[in-house]
Amino acid sequence: MSGQHKILFICQHNSGRSQIAEAYLKKFAGEAIAVESAGLVPAEKVNPLVVEVMQEEGIDLSGKQPQSVFDLFKAGNLYDHVITVCHDSESQCPIFPGITKRWHLPFPDPAKVEGTIEEKLVKVREIRDAIKNWLSDPQEGTFSYKTLKRR
Repeated sequence: MSGQHKILFICQHNSGRSQIAEAYLKKFAGEAIAVESAGLVPAEKVNPLVVEVMQEEGIDLSGKQPQSVFDLFKAGNLYDHVITVCHDSESQCPIFPGITKRWHLPFPDPAKVEGTIEEKLVKVREIRDAIKNWLSDPQEGTFSYKTLKRR
């Protein structure tokens, strides 16, 4: 994977937002970018609501396992861009060595949606779509994989 830009998405539990962002960036950028996701306090599994709404998009997250950002840090992993996607993660993230650009783009937490299962799915779809729209059409001044050039 040398020559690729390396991207890390971080959220609290690595069970929703960061998994969605990782999956979409892999879909959009393909082999041009190496992308991972991790959490500060990883959940046991990816949120089932997230698995379901991503399946609607043809993306299977059922086999994904949340991982710890601190394990990646201890392993000495290096990233070109570290992107936190939840409100409470930016200040708690380790500082990865090397030249790393940090971004903070918070999205609502799928684990905190309330209502009936149908209402929860609607809300998680809204979160999914917001992340997808941000990655496919980023606002000026935010992270954009489209501006990365192959090394």
